[in-house]
Amino acid sequence: MQTAQTRKEVPLEDKKPKSVGIWIRVSTEDQARGESPEHHEKRAQLYAGSKDWKVKEVYHLEAVSGKSVMDHPEAQRMLKDIRNGHITGLIFSKLARLARNTRELLDFADFFREANCDLISLQEAIDTSSPAGRLFYTMIAAMAQWEREEIASRVAASVPIRAKLGKPLGGAAPFGYRWVDKKLVISPEEAPIRKRIYELFLEHRRAKTVGRLLNEAGHRTRAGAKFSGTTVLRLLTDPSAKGRHRANYTRSLGDGKGWKKKPEDEWVYSEVDPIVSVDLWEQCNQILAQREKGKRPAKKVVHLFSGVAECHCGKKMYVPSHTPKYICFACRNKIPAADLEGVFHEQLKSFVFSPAEITRYVEGADQTLAEKEGLLKALERDQQKVKVEMDKVMKLYLEDQLTPKGFGERHKPMEERLQQIHAQLPELQAEIDFLKVKLQSTDQIFNEARDLYSRWPELAFEEKRRIVENITERIVIGEKDVSIELCYLPSSEMVADGQHIPIPVLPFCQVKLRGQRPPPLGYPKSPKTLGEHIRRRRMDLGLSQEQAGKAMGVHNSTVSEWETNQRPIDDRNLAKVYAFLGYRPDPLPKSFQERVRYWRQSLGLSRIQLSLALGLNHSVVQGWENGANPKKDSLTRLRTFLVEELGKEVKL
Repeated sequence: MQTAQTRKEVPLEDKKPKSVGIWIRVSTEDQARGESPEHHEKRAQLYAGSKDWKVKEVYHLEAVSGKSVMDHPEAQRMLKDIRNGHITGLIFSKLARLARNTRELLDFADFFREANCDLISLQEAIDTSSPAGRLFYTMIAAMAQWEREEIASRVAASVPIRAKLGKPLGGAAPFGYRWVDKKLVISPEEAPIRKRIYELFLEHRRAKTVGRLLNEAGHRTRAGAKFSGTTVLRLLTDPSAKGRHRANYTRSLGDGKGWKKKPEDEWVYSEVDPIVSVDLWEQCNQILAQREKGKRPAKKVVHLFSGVAECHCGKKMYVPSHTPKYICFACRNKIPAADLEGVFHEQLKSFVFSPAEITRYVEGADQTLAEKEGLLKALERDQQKVKVEMDKVMKLYLEDQLTPKGFGERHKPMEERLQQIHAQLPELQAEIDFLKVKLQSTDQIFNEARDLYSRWPELAFEEKRRIVENITERIVIGEKDVSIELCYLPSSEMVADGQHIPIPVLPFCQVKLRGQRPPPLGYPKSPKTLGEHIRRRRMDLGLSQEQAGKAMGVHNSTVSEWETNQRPIDDRNLAKVYAFLGYRPDPLPKSFQERVRYWRQSLGLSRIQLSLALGLNHSVVQGWENGANPKKDSLTRLRTFLVEELGKEVKL
């Protein structure tokens, strides 16, 4: 601006009223305290009137942060008016209302000075036409920025504390929840849709497919937009749905620059009511994690339990082409395919004929029905909202407040959404009706399952496979038992006419059945010979004949001959056999001569070796075993020796 010495004198009769603009920027918090935009405008109007200035423009920036205003459309309009001489001064209530950034305040001052225009702050009484005014202006601007940074620092420090206390941090509630008395509670309108997202993703495993199905069903986001794949992925990974609300995990990069995640040690979790089970949330996110690792879908299965059979070690089990067994290639656990199907069939029987399981099933069915009805109510509320919005748009059009083009742009998406809702409502209602019919008779429900059990042996492979895919979560093959986790209660309707009905009888979460593994083929349940004991012990340990031979120090052919009783086990190998078994299958004999032989064989000693170990003539032990009575001293030596070698008292 020009100083008083350089400013040209204008004849009094040629002077015109000064043209000024009024700058109004009032934050949301200020408005809440009663500092309305109208109040600031009236104050500036009165001041301009007292100076005989003419107010040409009013620049409104309500609810705009003072951190950076230079690029705001109203600020650009004001600067343009100054450049073309439309206004020669700008009135505002105080410096903090113009901007809080020192750099921008100084830029405004330089721009006004070059354009020979004035900045008028009513509260600070600043006139930038004088050096003293410019100095004071700079000082006040610096104080304004310091104040903003100090407030921001205090707010940032309070965020983790507020998050740990479970208080809202100013953001919107996650989809499916709402803030009530500063606490997150489940939204009855959004929660059924949020749960439906997880159910659809678990079924289809494609976020875009889930978004399309939701949109076709007439569902929309909180803002009224269609669900996109990105939105579905964000909601799937948000842990709030399983009861863990995450806060203080992002920081802003600046206006319009997006967000960045903070280090995980700064994240704060609080407990909220869950919308879905932890198992459902984990299953969906495990699918996403596998996708990130580049895991591709498996090939189409050709065996009944392929894809669901797992070893107790956590690895999948497969059926190689050279054997009819499910095998774990990590720990070599195996089970014949026929045995696994037998366990599955038998456990199906124990489930559908169990009164306790029937009660549990009906309780789960009631919950499923309630969830479906909740989803129907949410859809009906959406339908009513869309109708209200369509009526509003129609009213605006009839009152000539909307052009035909504007009417079409607003009305068409709502009309499309209403049609989708109309299409989804009868389908959902049909599901509910179906479930209600099924719940009318518990006996009927389980009669169907029992019918499936009785018809199982007659079903074709394709029908059995379809049932396994629909009702089985996984089958874990343990060393001694088989654990079966069912998803749905099986029904004979699932294979009617070779078609899978779109609505399972009733969903069932985490139904676990456990049955004993059948013994392998050739397993001696009641061994009578020593060879049969060896065979049973080898099968219990899951060893081959070659492995068992190495353990006993003999060839695998010898083990085979022992097991089939084709070769007697000589004395020198008996001790190794007993060590392999971990016990002696034959009872302790009654006579002294038989007991001597019993203990000698247990130690793997010949008659001569035992005689020498006792310090006796080599023929003494042979005499005992042939019926000779021992002397008292020899008997004492024998008892002492056996106790030392066997580590226990023995009976002679």
